[in-house]
Amino acid sequence: MAIYLQYLEIPPFSTKKERTFKRLVKKAFQILGRFPKDLTILFTNNKLITLYNTQFLKRPYPTNVIAFPSSDSKYLGDIIISIEKAKEEAEYYQIPYEKYLIMLIFHGFLHLYGYDHEKGVYSPYLMLKNEIKLAKALGYGEKEIINFLQRREYMPAKLAVNVDHVATLREARKTYYPDPVHAAILAELGGADGIVVHLRLDRRHIKERDVRIIKEIIKTKLILEMALDEELIKFAKEIRPYQVTLVPERVEEVTTEGGMELEGRVEEVKMVVKELNKAGIKVSLFVNPEEKTLQLAKKTGAQIVELHTGLYAEAEDEEKRMAEFERLERAAHLAKELGFIVHAGHGLNYENIGPVAAIPEIEEFSIGHSIVSRAIMIGMKKAVKEMKELILRARS
Repeated sequence: MAIYLQYLEIPPFSTKKERTFKRLVKKAFQILGRFPKDLTILFTNNKLITLYNTQFLKRPYPTNVIAFPSSDSKYLGDIIISIEKAKEEAEYYQIPYEKYLIMLIFHGFLHLYGYDHEKGVYSPYLMLKNEIKLAKALGYGEKEIINFLQRREYMPAKLAVNVDHVATLREARKTYYPDPVHAAILAELGGADGIVVHLRLDRRHIKERDVRIIKEIIKTKLILEMALDEELIKFAKEIRPYQVTLVPERVEEVTTEGGMELEGRVEEVKMVVKELNKAGIKVSLFVNPEEKTLQLAKKTGAQIVELHTGLYAEAEDEEKRMAEFERLERAAHLAKELGFIVHAGHGLNYENIGPVAAIPEIEEFSIGHSIVSRAIMIGMKKAVKEMKELILRARS
């Protein structure tokens, strides 16, 4: 096996650094369990890589790395890296240049094996998974590198479907139908990644019976929304859903009006989080997209935050909507930086989901009312499928 290093001009690396590059690539074959093959790494500039991009990929601009696989059984292919672009990006992302260059080599290496973060639904996830595997195994698994890789590529966002308002319709006549349990099953068949139920203090729609049966019957995960209440905490520990989302609640409200107010309540929330975690339940906090709130949320020990998207969804005009959207973007990025799994929900519908679903840090959306409303017209399975397709399309 031979690894050829080529340069457009005078070699910008020492002989020792060249040996490091070759050694890492050779080890990468072993880590991925691949048969070693010859390959070439060409270090060039923005001008030449733009020519390659224009001629072969129909994109007339410079990129950091491109890869051309070979059909030869003994030759893997060519990796082309713009040193000029790499230096510029390393400075922008605040990653040491040589480490960033090695990440680009790994990136191109995986492209030669057919991994492509620009195609399909799950391809970005698979490529990220292997980039992290290589980085950790080859001694470049520092937090800054892993965080960078995770910010750049994400697996498709998930959809958790809230079936509360199926129960609302049932309670309008105080009868036994329509059944939210039936709706939960159809939602899963439509592609839901989880089922959400809000057991409110006044039990206006979802009842304990609904939660128990849904927990037993669904194949995905159950997310229980609830207020900080001793009786509800006891019930959650008994049922043991996959996740509890703590939300603020007022009896007189039509629906949840905003995120949790954590000022002066951090210790109280922290105790509840600890109690639920001890029972094996992940905890999410439903919060407004504000830096101060997220910083306080971090002190509670919660694993997840669900960003309140209500102000974005209910904005009166495009200017206000864009302002709220940018606030969500900033909050999602900060939440990810703080170590949270980031979810979002409230007021999202078929018209406004697109931009928010494209925010890469958000891993899951909780949507109920708009899906149930559409399901009345076209059926639950189809309504969920349509929403899931909109979310996936925003990332692909």
